[in-house]
Amino acid sequence: MPDEQIDNLFRQPVCWLMDNGPEDDIAISSRIRLARNLSGEPFPIRSDDATLGGIRDSVFSALGKVDSMKDSNTSVFRVDELSELDRRFLLERHLISREFLNPRHGSGLVTNREQGAFVMINEEDHLRLQVLAPGFQLNEIWQQINRLDDELSVQLPFAFDKTFGYLTSCPTNLGTGMRASVMLHLPGLVLTNQIQAVVQGVNKLGLAVRGFYGEGSQTLGNLYQISNQSTLGESEDQIIRRLSTVISQIIAHEKKARALLLANRQCYLMNHIGRAYGLLKHSYIITGDESLNSLSALRLGVDLNMFQSVNIHTVNELFLLVQAAHLQKYEGHELNQENRDVVRAALLRKFLQE
Repeated sequence: MPDEQIDNLFRQPVCWLMDNGPEDDIAISSRIRLARNLSGEPFPIRSDDATLGGIRDSVFSALGKVDSMKDSNTSVFRVDELSELDRRFLLERHLISREFLNPRHGSGLVTNREQGAFVMINEEDHLRLQVLAPGFQLNEIWQQINRLDDELSVQLPFAFDKTFGYLTSCPTNLGTGMRASVMLHLPGLVLTNQIQAVVQGVNKLGLAVRGFYGEGSQTLGNLYQISNQSTLGESEDQIIRRLSTVISQIIAHEKKARALLLANRQCYLMNHIGRAYGLLKHSYIITGDESLNSLSALRLGVDLNMFQSVNIHTVNELFLLVQAAHLQKYEGHELNQENRDVVRAALLRKFLQE
């Protein structure tokens, strides 16, 4: 059953990549995560296997009674029973964290069919509720995850303190327990050598800048995840408002950088994009990093209307498919690194010649 569910997820389009959203030429996706714990239960790091297993069963049961998660197409996983390849696939889909690559007993995941609403169980906290949507729409997904949180709070006794708010394993999550973030594609700022100044400015404002997979990951494909860092002392609306203001400013800077490149360095820009397209379309061996960075350039070209035969959804899909676990799911069997580089190149040629 887990293998079948993983295969179903692989075949199912990812809503936050394949649907349209506000400012989606630059804002890839918006995400809000809420950390919650059960009252009277020790945090996962201090729990024994029996307790963790009981918590997982309780959360599975509660989610089965929640309107937004009890659809017949909802997928339920005991993450600690999955293969390493399947866990890496879920990480690449942004459905689990890197911590779940080596999961503790009792770890779990429940996701809806579109993979836009999901809950991790027994990671750092008992529950990590998350909602993802395409483009820049933090306010909209806040309403969605707030409903999910309210529905679950009827089923489960969340640990809450009148002074500190929601109690969490890590003190930086105390208060609202919220992490809001937007994944931005910023090739213009990179090509005009402005990205470092932007990152430094964002950090000075108390926000975090992370890579494609969030905390601890490197930046690939000119993709930057901007999020709040602290949750204590601010309401959810204040966090979203402050982050949204900064995101809007970064998007404006990126648009200006792209316009400057077109006006003053058009030949350089066309060469950068054209060489990347050639590499993607004609290579017979290509690494993951090479493909992600070249896809970034191709996405920029599509956004600037340089290609009629390639659409933005194809490029977004390829951002997932060229990654190691997705390639192996695509082929239907495990591949070593050398074979992955060959299969990746063949996949890119196929998609870009259609």
